Amino acid sequence: MQNTITIGGRECPIFSGAKPKVILIQPVDETDQHGLQAQIPLIEQHCGEDFLLAVVPIRDWNRELSPWEAPAVFGKQDFGSGAGETLDWIEQALLPALLKEYRLSEELPVILGGYSLAGLFALWSGCRTDRFSAIAAASPSVWFPNWIEYAKAHAILAEHVYLSLGDREEQTKNPVMATVGTCIRTQLEILREAGINCILEWNQGNHFKDPEKRIAAAFSWCMDKVLENPAVD
Repeated sequence: MQNTITIGGRECPIFSGAKPKVILIQPVDETDQHGLQAQIPLIEQHCGEDFLLAVVPIRDWNRELSPWEAPAVFGKQDFGSGAGETLDWIEQALLPALLKEYRLSEELPVILGGYSLAGLFALWSGCRTDRFSAIAAASPSVWFPNWIEYAKAHAILAEHVYLSLGDREEQTKNPVMATVGTCIRTQLEILREAGINCILEWNQGNHFKDPEKRIAAAFSWCMDKVLENPAVD
């Protein structure tokens, strides 16, 4: 079932099975929204369980998903510091509205996930709140200035974390983004040392190859983990 609900001025597409056992939350831009029709069947085929996917439309990608200000790494647009506002909206507006609208239990596990900068936002959010059972970070922008230092100092509070990266992503000519391979390996070690159930999967290609498949794999792995011992029947 597909529906759209308006929450705090945002029109959020909702994809829901009859009896969701888990809530997925995914920030997307206009390009990502076009891939949802391919992404959702992939999750359904893998998991075989009903879920609710709430899509969070992002208007200003570099501001709304960035945890702090940073100079432009590609193009001319600098990064803002709007991630805190976005996370607050997810926790205080989106989730209560979903529970009420779809008559869902507050005990349902919630997975926050995203691709690229949205994947970094998911990791950062996992350090800020324990509301999420799992974090699905597909090709996350862990090259983001000062991210690794932050990750070392702030533990992720989710029980499960999925990471992925394309095997050609670190071959970019951009000197900042070329650190992504080293950064993702370091991120994995940080999670392991913290005792978090985590995985790093390598995909073929650069950052722009098969994003729908990558984010579907991320959510599917997380769903498998949180539903191994489901809190809700």
